[in-house]
Amino acid sequence: MEFPEELKYTAEHEWVLFEADVATIGISDFAQDALGDVVFVELPEVGTQIEAGKPFGVVESVKAVSDVYAPLSGEVVEVNAELPDAPEMVNTSPYEDAWMIKIKVSDQAELESLMDAAAYQEFCESEH
Repeated sequence: MEFPEELKYTAEHEWVLFEADVATIGISDFAQDALGDVVFVELPEVGTQIEAGKPFGVVESVKAVSDVYAPLSGEVVEVNAELPDAPEMVNTSPYEDAWMIKIKVSDQAELESLMDAAAYQEFCESEH
C-alpha cells in the first residue's frame, strides 16, 4: 500500500496534490484496493464548480458503485480524458496516470482539513 508523502488525503480516500492554486485530485491506493477492479469512471466537465465534501464523480468496480468526493472547493480546469476509456488505470496507477480532475482552488484554507500521509496511513490502518 502506497502513501506518497507529497500528497494530502481525505477520510473518503481521495488524494490531493496542491501546486500554486491548482489541486490535482484522485482516489488513493487504499480506495482502489478496497473497490477491486474498476470498470467505469464518470467525471465532471471542465468549468464545473465543485464543493468540498460533495460528490463530483463516480467510480464503479466489480464490487460497488462509489461517489468520489471533492476534497476542496473550486472550478474544474482539467479532466483526465483518458480515464473513462481506461478505468483500470485507477487500479494500476492511482497516483500517477489515474488522476481524475484538476481544480482551481477557491478557498486555500480548506487545505487545513486534509490529512498528511502519516495521518492518512494511520486512519487506513484503523479502518481494518
